[in-house]
Amino acid sequence: MKASLLLALVCTAVLAAGARADSPREPETLVRKVREYAQKATAMAKSAFSMVQESEAAQQARRWLSDNADLAKQRLVWLKEKLAELWKQMPAA
Repeated sequence: MKASLLLALVCTAVLAAGARADSPREPETLVRKVREYAQKATAMAKSAFSMVQESEAAQQARRWLSDNADLAKQRLVWLKEKLAELWKQMPAA
C-alpha cells in the first residue's frame, strides 16, 4: 500500500509540475518542481502514516487496558488482603 500511495503521489507531482512549469522547454525547472512536489508529497504521506500508527497504538493500549482491568482489580484486592494480614501481624509498639 505504501508503494502504490507513493507512486500515485509522485505521478501527481509530475502532473502538477508539468502544468505549472513556466515553459515546457525548461527541463531544469520541471525537474526542480517535480522534486519539490515529491518531497512535499512524501512528507505528507509520512505524516499520515505516523498518525495511523499512533491511532493503532492507542487502540491497542485501550484494548489491553480493558482486557486486563479485571485482573488488575483482582491483584489489588489480593494485595490489600496481604497488607491487612501483615498489618495485623506487626507487634504493637
